[in-house]
Amino acid sequence: MEIGLAVPQYGGFARLSSVLRVAREAESMGLHSLWAGDRLLTPLAPKDRYPAGDGRIPEAHRVFLDPFAVLSVAASATSTVRLGTSALNACWYAPPVLARSLTTIDHLSGGRLDAGLGLGWSSDEYAAAGVPWQGRARRYEATLDALEAIWTTDPVSFEHELWTIAPSHIEPKPARRPPLYLAGFSEPALRRIGRRGDGWLTAALPIPVLSSMWQTVCRTAEQAGRDPAGLRMVLRSNPLVIDGGTPPRSGTVAEISAYLATAAQAGVHEVILDLQHTATSDEHLLDLAAAFQSELAALRGPT
Repeated sequence: MEIGLAVPQYGGFARLSSVLRVAREAESMGLHSLWAGDRLLTPLAPKDRYPAGDGRIPEAHRVFLDPFAVLSVAASATSTVRLGTSALNACWYAPPVLARSLTTIDHLSGGRLDAGLGLGWSSDEYAAAGVPWQGRARRYEATLDALEAIWTTDPVSFEHELWTIAPSHIEPKPARRPPLYLAGFSEPALRRIGRRGDGWLTAALPIPVLSSMWQTVCRTAEQAGRDPAGLRMVLRSNPLVIDGGTPPRSGTVAEISAYLATAAQAGVHEVILDLQHTATSDEHLLDLAAAFQSELAALRGPT
């Protein structure tokens, strides 16, 4: 199982110095990837529950940097680490704009982009972005269709009731078609991943739930004539590192690592550690990342 790290982006870590230091040191530590998320606002009276913890939006999310800008800075400070989005709310962006932003990161980083997309969970954010909440799954599918056309054909032409791309050159193209990881937990979302994703962006779920959902992805891939062995499962872990916690959401480094090692046995290929909820400084965040790296290596044993 490879280890990635959420790049500093929100709360007390929403500053240039944190992005630069953590990106550089994560690469020097041998971590595999850096990932950025996508939040637009924090409503005073949310219409929807935050899909984790007690349902309240984390206080740290009140300050949240743009994912494209953050990854561009990380790209400039590194040379080998992968750069991913976990996950962009795809429906907020017109496909040519989304493709341009992602391709720019891929182009400037020398082909290191992993594109992770999702539907999001906040109808308040959709309203602020001027995008209908109803029909979002259909819009999402059309966005994926348009991205494929933009990334893989020249000239590009795309006709849909939502968008029209007249026959055009849209360049540069990515160094290669970026791996496309899709988020989601519902049956339709899991089947969509199996039909057209390169992998699944998931969360720290109970292992039996995780395994059952992954089976749905793989079974759908087989039904679509795809090889499920070519798909990757990428798990985002946002732990609170404390004594006396409840793994996998909280606990010691050893306790949370034990869960992640079990998740690896269940098929997880990569973990994204988001330590911004628990770290108090850049140094603390990097120390925790190193502790997880060491603990997971010890649990994995000799290779």
